[in-house]
Amino acid sequence: MKNSDLAQMSLLTALALIFGYIESLFPIPVPIPGIKLGLSNIVILFTMNRLGSRKAFAVMLLKVFISSLLFGGMSALLYSLAGGLFSFSAMIAAQRSGFGVIGESAVGGVFHNIGQLAAAAVMLGSSAPISYLPILLPAGAVIGIVTGSVCKAVMKKI
Repeated sequence: MKNSDLAQMSLLTALALIFGYIESLFPIPVPIPGIKLGLSNIVILFTMNRLGSRKAFAVMLLKVFISSLLFGGMSALLYSLAGGLFSFSAMIAAQRSGFGVIGESAVGGVFHNIGQLAAAAVMLGSSAPISYLPILLPAGAVIGIVTGSVCKAVMKKI
């Protein structure tokens, strides 16, 4: 890997971490756990569409592991990793299917919630978390559309 690639990915990872931290300072006041703005996903989407899926995957993994070490713990790591892997896989599939950035983001938002609910079901040994699907799926799609729109606007400017 070239030094310029390493520097670029380091900056993108740092930006994703900063966005995630800022988001944690302003939680969305809803009674349902798991609803977030997903600001760091803007960075992952940007990286995926501008620099390729391998670099985006590396940025996503670094963001998950570093943010869990700094701000969470083992359970935060498991939830974030499950959500990140489900989301990233779905966004790659959407990209290969011809979806645009906004569609990729909407699909990613939905699958991030699915991944986190799957992790919760496994960790709790219960299917009870799945009862949140009817609320979290549309929330993930709407929030994904918003973050995808922001990413698309940023991509036009850069």
